[in-house]
Amino acid sequence: MNNFWQLINEVDFKKSPDNLVPAIIQDCSTLKVLMLGYMNKEALTKTIEEGKVTFYSRSKQRLWTKGETSGNFLYIEDISKDCDNDALLIKAKPSGPTCHTGSSSCFNTSDTEGFIRKLMSVVKERKIERPEGSYTVHLFDKGTNKIAQKVGEEAVETVIEAIDCNDERLIYEASDLIYHLLVLLAHKNMDLSDIEKELYKRHR
Repeated sequence: MNNFWQLINEVDFKKSPDNLVPAIIQDCSTLKVLMLGYMNKEALTKTIEEGKVTFYSRSKQRLWTKGETSGNFLYIEDISKDCDNDALLIKAKPSGPTCHTGSSSCFNTSDTEGFIRKLMSVVKERKIERPEGSYTVHLFDKGTNKIAQKVGEEAVETVIEAIDCNDERLIYEASDLIYHLLVLLAHKNMDLSDIEKELYKRHR
C-alpha cells in the first residue's frame, strides 16, 4: 500500500466546503462500477491503512467502513485520482454483494456485465489454488497441447453451429470456446488485458 500514501497529500479535499471528494468503486475483476461514496482525508487514510474501503458517511456523520455490518467488505487493489485531483477511482475486490439490496452493484446493471473478466480471475485462481475435482485444474495438468486442442475443437464446433444457423447452439459453443481460450491464456501466464492491448494497438 506504500504507493498509495502520496495520494493523501495530492488529493484536493479543500475544493469541497465539507472537505469530501467522491470515490467511485469499481470491481477489479469485471471493471463494473459498484458504488459511489465520499471520502475525507481520514477516510482515505483508513482505507489505505486497513486495505478496506472506508467512506465518510454524510448521514451518519462519521467514518464508515463498507461491510462493517454485513461483512461484505471491499478490499482495495488500486487507487487513482482524476486529473483535477478532486475525485477518486478505487478498484476493489468485493467479498460479497455491494448493494444493501443484495445486488453486486448499487447501480441498475446486470450481474452478467463483465463476467468474462470475472471468469478469467476464477481461472487464474484455480491455477494457484488447484481445488480437487476442478475441470480447469484437470486441463492445467494436461498441459499446453491438450488445452490448445480443446480450443481448436470448440472453435470448429462454433463454426459448425454458425453455418447451420443454430443460434442457441452457437452461443453455447462460443461460450465453450471462450472458456477454453481463457484457460490457455492463464496457462501461458497471459491475461485478457494482453488481448486488449494488442487489439488497441491494431485499432490505432
